[in-house]
Amino acid sequence: MTLLIQLETNRLLLRQWKNSDLQPFADMNSDERVMEFFPSTLSRPQSDEMASRCQALISESGWGFWALEEKSSGNFIGFTGLHIPTYDLPFMPCVEIGWRLDPEFWGKGLVTEAANAALKVGFEQLGLQEIVSFTVLENVKSRAVMARLGMIEDSDNFQHPALPAGHRLREHCLYRLSKDQWLADGLSNGQ
Repeated sequence: MTLLIQLETNRLLLRQWKNSDLQPFADMNSDERVMEFFPSTLSRPQSDEMASRCQALISESGWGFWALEEKSSGNFIGFTGLHIPTYDLPFMPCVEIGWRLDPEFWGKGLVTEAANAALKVGFEQLGLQEIVSFTVLENVKSRAVMARLGMIEDSDNFQHPALPAGHRLREHCLYRLSKDQWLADGLSNGQ
């Protein structure tokens, strides 16, 4: 049986998904602000399928895109975690760190807090040597999180293979963080 990794930070639980997460997740995925840098919003069935995949991957490997729960309220507010991309990206093989958050909770440092906990798991428990993150060039909020995490922007952008040539969101930037850099920068201590 796989040991499920669940994390706790000062303000958050990073945990396995629950059925009660499905409606607030669908609400997020139908919000144009949340999905601004994705090809489209998601329908309820599409959102439920994504949550089901996240849940199944955590059940299978013990880690993945964890549901985020605000400890003070017990509410589901998004997800953060680690994932092996399924697209044929030019920098494969890799493990990415990613996130999605309800807009009510933007600007409070919660993604950075959760992502730091996920990086710690990736480097210390999973023994990863590098973790990457990527987004469209215009997504300055996510790029700022990547920089706060100590990730370094790669010099080459890439064309995301899931989007057709000429699509406004096809060009992506890549950020990388090696375990050595994470340790050298003192990021393992939450600094």
